Amino acid sequence: MLAPALKGTIFAEHIHHYYKIGSTNTQAMEAAAAGAPAGSVFLAEEQTAGRGRGAHRWYSARSLGIHCSVILRPSLPPSEVLILSLAVGLAVHDAVREIDSRVEADLKWPNDLLIEGKKFCGILTEMNGEATRVRHIVIGIGINVNQAQFPNELQSTATSLRLATGTEWSRVELCMALLKSLDREYQDLLHGAGARDSILRRFQERSSSVHGRAVSVEENGGFQGITEGLDARGFLRVRTRNGLRTVLSGTVRLE
Repeated sequence: MLAPALKGTIFAEHIHHYYKIGSTNTQAMEAAAAGAPAGSVFLAEEQTAGRGRGAHRWYSARSLGIHCSVILRPSLPPSEVLILSLAVGLAVHDAVREIDSRVEADLKWPNDLLIEGKKFCGILTEMNGEATRVRHIVIGIGINVNQAQFPNELQSTATSLRLATGTEWSRVELCMALLKSLDREYQDLLHGAGARDSILRRFQERSSSVHGRAVSVEENGGFQGITEGLDARGFLRVRTRNGLRTVLSGTVRLE
């Protein structure tokens, strides 16, 4: 169903679909290490060991969400991988708006999308590379699409597109839009003039939390401050009592 609509993109030729899998990212990383081509797509109806950043689990209800991982082999240094991850967030944002322009999705640095403060999408980027060269990148995208409810421990923090809009969504249409949008962002980053600046500008425009938001950061013992936008590499800047700090890898919690 997806392949004809993806003709002309890098994702049209190698689509792998699973009814049940541990983790699409794990499967994609193993396939990439074994030589799977760029543009390979791994989709699952259900994950039994879905992963988020760090040690976090990703709740993957059967046939209700999009659980998708793709393999990319960009000619980029590892320092550019964060910019690519931000571009993926923009691709998800565009895909959702293409299906329903009423949805007000909010980008949370570096890898979440929220609706009214609740998370409906997470992005997990994993890389294999050397100091100056990326061998391959796997980008996992989990989207809560048609969930009508969540486990008790997630009800205060998670939502779905169905809960946000009151209507059921076509996962096939959304996945088509997502992969087309991701292809556009990826090709532009590799070949477009000024793409990095455009990604940083658009991410900041579509995020309510990268400017003037009180946050707590779980990094180097933890600290609090007010966000002051992204630096030229895509890292979040936070103004603290002791001056301006740059968040390199910590978890950022909105106050």
